Amino acid sequence: MAVLKVKFTKTKRCKLAQILWILNWISVITGIILFSLGLFLKVEIRKKNEIMYNREIHSVPNMLIAVGVIACGINFLGGKICYDCSDSNKFHRWKLIMLPYIICTFFFTFCVLVGALMCYTMKNELEESLYLGLKEALKFYKDTDIPGRCFLKKTVDLLQMEFRCCGNNGFRDWFEIQWISMRYLDVSNKEVQDRLKSNVDGKYLMDSVPFSCCNIYSPRPCIQHQLTNNSAHYSYEFQTEELNVWMTGCRQALLEYYMQIMQSIGFTVLIIWLFELSVLTGVRYLQTALENVLLQGDPDSESEGWLLENGFVETARTNFNIIKNLGKSNQINATRHYKAPE
Repeated sequence: MAVLKVKFTKTKRCKLAQILWILNWISVITGIILFSLGLFLKVEIRKKNEIMYNREIHSVPNMLIAVGVIACGINFLGGKICYDCSDSNKFHRWKLIMLPYIICTFFFTFCVLVGALMCYTMKNELEESLYLGLKEALKFYKDTDIPGRCFLKKTVDLLQMEFRCCGNNGFRDWFEIQWISMRYLDVSNKEVQDRLKSNVDGKYLMDSVPFSCCNIYSPRPCIQHQLTNNSAHYSYEFQTEELNVWMTGCRQALLEYYMQIMQSIGFTVLIIWLFELSVLTGVRYLQTALENVLLQGDPDSESEGWLLENGFVETARTNFNIIKNLGKSNQINATRHYKAPE
């Protein structure tokens, strides 16, 4: 039994073809939107590429860009098909193409859905990439005179000021690394020597943060050195005082920023997927209705259109048997062409 059967008169078939022609051209525009969204996301990720560990994070924007380009091509062809099918006499030229076109478009709409879901499911991958990337960036923050790393200080400082964040997980991350280069330390100074000796790795560690961690909205002059030393500052209590450095870690700030962008893009792509699916449904009805007109032999007669000629289970079983028989025929052909060595 056919699934979701609908009857079409000649006038309804013509109107359906005309509407689908318009919708396919709108779908070309949605393809351009998909391409633009992917390009925008790729540019945004590239801006912070220096602090991302996993360069394969570009899989989502690349997917959207590819789907956008394919959407333009598929829907352009779909528009041409639907325009010609408004006249049932012109259906002959597309009769053999329409079913493969519908199957290809179905898989394409599935790719659109995958692209939408990827925008929501890559949070963990993005978070790990940011964590490892920021960890490396903070580690080499001091290497301003080493080629390949000299840009990291500027990158991290601009990042902390732009996103109002400090460190990887928080400002305490700076306490665990040496972020001042040895070239700017007076190693003859006893205090510097004692601090270097007190550390197993011989690093100059201190309870301080770079200037870019300072909260510009704090009424008090920035306290960026000796943050845990209450006696070093007037009227200051480390445990209770609201510090005038940014409290949010840069990993969290960047993660929220990118997830907000990707969730917005994901929602847009999901709407486009529903639109593409509705257009595909209409094309399927048009194809089956016109094929039934050809079987009846009267272009002015009423015809039926459907999504599936048989039920879901029966259709799945038929397709499975077709694939199974193709596999058997390939095995038989391979056996016939095989010649045992003499």
